[in-house]
Amino acid sequence: MPRTKVVLYREEDGSCPFLDWFSDLPVKVQDKAYLRLERLREMGHELRRPEADFLCDRIYELRVSLKGVHHRILYFFHGTVAAVVSHGLVKERVVPRKEIDWAMERRKRFEANPRRHTYEEA
Repeated sequence: MPRTKVVLYREEDGSCPFLDWFSDLPVKVQDKAYLRLERLREMGHELRRPEADFLCDRIYELRVSLKGVHHRILYFFHGTVAAVVSHGLVKERVVPRKEIDWAMERRKRFEANPRRHTYEEA
């Protein structure tokens, strides 16, 4: 199975919501999140619970937990070869609808102009 390309979503202003969130996480959580992203690269659409789950409207979550705190990384697929990481959050009981809405809006923007909304380090 070919590896899935994983890209980070970029806002119009050039910022990357995922990296803004990720950089403030404890190192152990960052390590676990990085491993989940690697698994997404390896497995793509085949990645399932407990590592990932489908939320709704073509939005998925990577699941990272440490010491009872549940972190989620929202993403969507673009075609058959790319997964686009929208952003991350700390989940309470459920992923709030507004977080899913943000991911859906970012998916629409990305699909309209993938190049403009793909984050690349300077």
